[in-house]
Amino acid sequence: MAEIKTEYYKQNAVKAIGDPILQNALSNVQNRLGPATALCYQKLAEGPDLRLKAHKIREFAVNNLDILLPVLAQKIRDRGGKVFFARNAEAATAYCLEVARENRIKMVVKGKSMVTEEIGLNQVLEANGIEVNETDLGEYIIQLAGESPSHIIAPAIHKTRKEIGRLFTEKLGIPYSEDPPVLTQAARKFLREKFLKAGMGLSGCNMACAETGHITTVSNEGNIRMSTTLPKIHMAFMGMERVTARLEDHDVLFRLLSRGAAAQNMAGYVSYIGGPRTPDQLDGPDQFHLVILDNGRSRILADPEFREALFCIRCAACLNVCPAYGKIGGHSYGYPYSGPIGAVITPLLTGINRAKDLFLGEPLCGACKKACPVDIDLPRMLLALRAKAAYGDHQWAVTRVNPREKFLFEIFSILIRNRKLYDLAMKAGVFFQKWLPRKQGMISHIPFVFKGWTQSRDIKPLARTNFLTLWKNRNQKS
Repeated sequence: MAEIKTEYYKQNAVKAIGDPILQNALSNVQNRLGPATALCYQKLAEGPDLRLKAHKIREFAVNNLDILLPVLAQKIRDRGGKVFFARNAEAATAYCLEVARENRIKMVVKGKSMVTEEIGLNQVLEANGIEVNETDLGEYIIQLAGESPSHIIAPAIHKTRKEIGRLFTEKLGIPYSEDPPVLTQAARKFLREKFLKAGMGLSGCNMACAETGHITTVSNEGNIRMSTTLPKIHMAFMGMERVTARLEDHDVLFRLLSRGAAAQNMAGYVSYIGGPRTPDQLDGPDQFHLVILDNGRSRILADPEFREALFCIRCAACLNVCPAYGKIGGHSYGYPYSGPIGAVITPLLTGINRAKDLFLGEPLCGACKKACPVDIDLPRMLLALRAKAAYGDHQWAVTRVNPREKFLFEIFSILIRNRKLYDLAMKAGVFFQKWLPRKQGMISHIPFVFKGWTQSRDIKPLARTNFLTLWKNRNQKS
């Protein structure tokens, strides 16, 4: 399973905010993709109705996984494919390793897959002597750098051309260049040799269709198609929620997936895969394996409050508009899934207490819901997670918030409901704040339980006269 570093969210965020190169990269992505995606939605002939339709399609599929997944599996098996239902990350990686050993695989090529990031597949294979080659250009770059993806769709957005140029010179031995076509050509030349030598190709699954019994992969580079057809064995990994009932539903989602992910009408390469090649086919793998992963999804499915999180089609549109992600980037989240969807999914998969900083760090502005192609109400679920962190939840093993903090909020609740008490408290605050340290007129430190308010920012002092008093005085003068 992927290493969980959610407890370092705050430290990572502070570091990211202070990195001018990262800030420039994040700003460029959000300024370009956020508005472009919104424009793509506006151009849809069906208008907002298509996103509402997509929401209902995902809702139906997720509510009927017990029917759709067996149908999908049986149709793939009927065509000679093998389907393995993995309860957790360990079972999924063990199955892949077993197939690799049985077929004496020494090298694999791999298309982009967030599920394999989630289960830590690369690390398991490499620990057992199997060479893994990422073939998506962004994934390839961060693999050479020894890093993890910083974005669900664009894993290397935090890298500059200069950094990539130096990396390729160091790792590939090519002359230094910052020119993207030159760098791309170098990666292409290196990876072509790997495609031809690999005994197994690994991929994710953007969506599966129960009616037809196929999985679909999408890319703009053509690497997934080569990873799934050139090697003798193709193994695909999918989260158990990534299935639709009908081909008609499947096509609706793909119209929106391309728009949400890259502001495109359709991706460059879309492949339907339903099993190994047949005797009359000239290309394709001799073996096809589909690993359907649970790894905590059943628990999410069982909770009506969070089931909607499984509607996600991993387009990353929410990342491209989120103010928090736009400042701290993907690595701050400490798990493969970042942004608003990561702030919901990651705590549910890894532990709400452990990952509470993720959902506490989201601004609840609603931009993510507006950008989501399947209209997922992420703000609602972020609030629900905050409620569980505040009050505890036995089902999710959430420990109640610090009783002292809860007591202070109860006091505050009393104050804001009683005008006289509130005014008295504000006068006390104005009196005592004169002893607090200041920097350029701003309060730089508040002690005791309030110190968190000034750990990363200075705050404005309380006004000596509140607005209501000023308003009354103005009315009296007029």
